[in-house]
Amino acid sequence: MSVDGGVEGGLEEPAQLEPEQGALDLADPEDAWTIADWEKGAAAVLRKARRLTDEDPDDLVWKKLTRPTLDGIGVTPLGTRALLEEVRTTGRPPRQGDWDVRVHVDGADAKAANEEVLVDLEGGVTSLWLQRGTDLGTLLEGVRLDLAPVVLDGIDPAALLAYAEGRELHPGTNLGVPAQDATAEAARQAVDHGVLGFVVDATVVHDRGASDVQELAWSVATGAAYLRTLADTGIAIEQAARLVEFRYAATAEQFPTIAKLRAARRLWARVLELSGAGDVPQRQHVVTSRPMMTRYDPYVNMLRTTVAAFAAGVGGADSVTVLPFDGPLGRPEQLGRRVARNTSHLLIDEAHVAHVADPAGGAYAVEKLTDDLALTAWELFGRLDEDPEADRVLDEAIAETVARRDAEIARRKRPVTGLTEFPNAAEVLPQRAAYDGWNDVRAYGAAFEALRDDPVAAPVFLATLGTVAQHTARATFATNLLAAGGVAVEVAGPTADPGEVAAAYAGQPVVCLAGSDPTYAEWGADAAAALRAAGARHVILAGKPAGPLAEAVDDSCALGADALDFLTRTREKLS
Repeated sequence: MSVDGGVEGGLEEPAQLEPEQGALDLADPEDAWTIADWEKGAAAVLRKARRLTDEDPDDLVWKKLTRPTLDGIGVTPLGTRALLEEVRTTGRPPRQGDWDVRVHVDGADAKAANEEVLVDLEGGVTSLWLQRGTDLGTLLEGVRLDLAPVVLDGIDPAALLAYAEGRELHPGTNLGVPAQDATAEAARQAVDHGVLGFVVDATVVHDRGASDVQELAWSVATGAAYLRTLADTGIAIEQAARLVEFRYAATAEQFPTIAKLRAARRLWARVLELSGAGDVPQRQHVVTSRPMMTRYDPYVNMLRTTVAAFAAGVGGADSVTVLPFDGPLGRPEQLGRRVARNTSHLLIDEAHVAHVADPAGGAYAVEKLTDDLALTAWELFGRLDEDPEADRVLDEAIAETVARRDAEIARRKRPVTGLTEFPNAAEVLPQRAAYDGWNDVRAYGAAFEALRDDPVAAPVFLATLGTVAQHTARATFATNLLAAGGVAVEVAGPTADPGEVAAAYAGQPVVCLAGSDPTYAEWGADAAAALRAAGARHVILAGKPAGPLAEAVDDSCALGADALDFLTRTREKLS
């Protein structure tokens, strides 16, 4: 290094390192790919999967690969510059640096909760989301209220203010009054103590099954009503906006979650703009979704919450709560709480997700999805804001979403790993103390969990036709499908003809044929007849029946079929 700070032996002018101004071409002309090239490559893959025919145009891949959300918004398979020409909203998350790692605390047992809180704070948690509990003296003993914000939920604010009298409260503290119950007195209390006062908790409708658009629209409608309420008492709009925090849910659907949080800020900014307020950024507390979690194979919840927390951080959340993986089973234990808080630490300190402001900003697909969500939610917000029967309108909309989601899960088009896909029929669930924190949650996999809660005693005889190589694919499919409904199987093993299949049969009332198409065509119908002669009352085929076999079986199971309906029918035959 030279005296003037230059690098010895280097170029005199840094400009000599710059490429020519303009488009930066790749090294070789053959590496310059076009949209048509992508369409051709994607079409080849879809033709191999029989999702496109040779006669279909390549550009049909856009329709085939665009995935609609529950709100009917298409998520494009590839972001392109052209998408930005349609974007009508703007705005970026303002958070810079680490997000607030907020832990959920059930204060019903004050002493036990206090022990958990102190461990969480020692482990790097930076704020507390406190539900229930009246003995705040025990619950918050040893907590530095000036360093760790406390966010109340369902607890009388007066109890916290009385406990904290004479002590400084962190400005991120929130008295937790629901925005729909806002009063001038609560607002003045918050202002006098230099804290937040209100929460718009959109997870309430999310837990009922609301879609992203419905969650956004409800939150904005509730926020707008809150502003009117306080404005009518003489409180300035801008001051009211500074006293409220919004709580949203983050699911394992990464891109919709990122876009939802970005859209929420744009919607709220528009409300404040129309209200004549200044630029007051929306404060977001994001919680990993309760409904997406499962009681069965609960360790998969760690994967779901990791993706959700990542999406929350990328989406610009100010505070993130990762719920413990064992929450659906009962009161979370230390392992679940430690993994939950460390999820944020890994994303922040190891993956450096928080070190980039709005990392999704400018991504064509995310910008388009953000805009679509914002515009669709604004339209629904207008209806909720103007309709005197807004609650009924929202209830009907949520009911339609729940029905649509249930249908997709039933057909396994929206898979739930460990429950509808790859279930472990022999698993022993971890035991947790009774806990009612999930009582008002409509789990996405509730229908399948109900089947697993009541397993059928009688197994299905899995009549595997042919060699292992010939029957493995469909035997595995049928085994997993039946296990998702609490039904066990007893497998015949390799067989060469109907006689060997019948010899392996042990009198089970329901049998399921599993083999390859050539085997089905050669002796599938004979195998079904042999099993009926041996005593089988109900014959199922793994796959789509065709030819004589269609007349020889009573039911079938294949990809795309209503798995829930099939399992219900099969269980009835086994009972």
